[in-house]
Amino acid sequence: MIHMDKKSARLTEIALEAETLRLFLDYDGTLDEFAPTPDIVLPNREVISILEQLVGAKGILPAVISGRRLAHIQKLLPVEGLLIAGTYGLEIQLPDGKPIYGIELSDIREFLERLLPRWRECISGIEGMVLEDKGYALALHGRLASRVEAMSTLSKARSTALDLMTGNTFRLSEGDLFLEIAPESARKSITVEMILDEYTPRHAGIIYIGDDDKDEEAFHTVQSRGGIAVRVADTAVISSAQFLLAGPAQVRDWLKELVKGRV
Repeated sequence: MIHMDKKSARLTEIALEAETLRLFLDYDGTLDEFAPTPDIVLPNREVISILEQLVGAKGILPAVISGRRLAHIQKLLPVEGLLIAGTYGLEIQLPDGKPIYGIELSDIREFLERLLPRWRECISGIEGMVLEDKGYALALHGRLASRVEAMSTLSKARSTALDLMTGNTFRLSEGDLFLEIAPESARKSITVEMILDEYTPRHAGIIYIGDDDKDEEAFHTVQSRGGIAVRVADTAVISSAQFLLAGPAQVRDWLKELVKGRV
């Protein structure tokens, strides 16, 4: 992995060599810092301006793929002509504004409605635990709780979900003080594959910038197509990415340089 402080010029060079560039971007932790809680939507004017410039730049096809619900991304990025995907790509708004869905909400909501009160019970009385209902997925966040209580609560919630799950329709994803249940098809890698196959010229260069394990799945898809993966992290991290950016501020600075090179 190449640290951007030393080799950012090389990544810019790669991006500018492509006549057409499909640029995949995560949102939280990549374009902007994490919100205090997942239900807070705080549009960042600088991020909006950068995405507007990317949409208007010659030969750049930007796409933002987030774990947030699509309604949140629409509020965070009110940018005409931008492809945006929520819930890892189960909900997509194409550049012309047309919505497409990877799965019918009615097909999976019944199970989530059964799990929802059980997870509410798991976090009842635990200060700082947050239950997020994304529509297509449910997530528990424990960053604001004490670590001991959060880990115990998430373990209980995980067991509760496994007791209800049957077949391969859903999957549980875990992170640091985080637990999520979503349809098995809610994967950024699947979304990237679809966008490349159906909405991207075959000759296009590909760059994907993201900050977590969901993005790592997509990195492999991008790299199998000859593309470049860029991991966003301010500390040492195990990643398959070829480049590293230190945080959202550095991502934004690099995107500004890309726009300048495409004028």
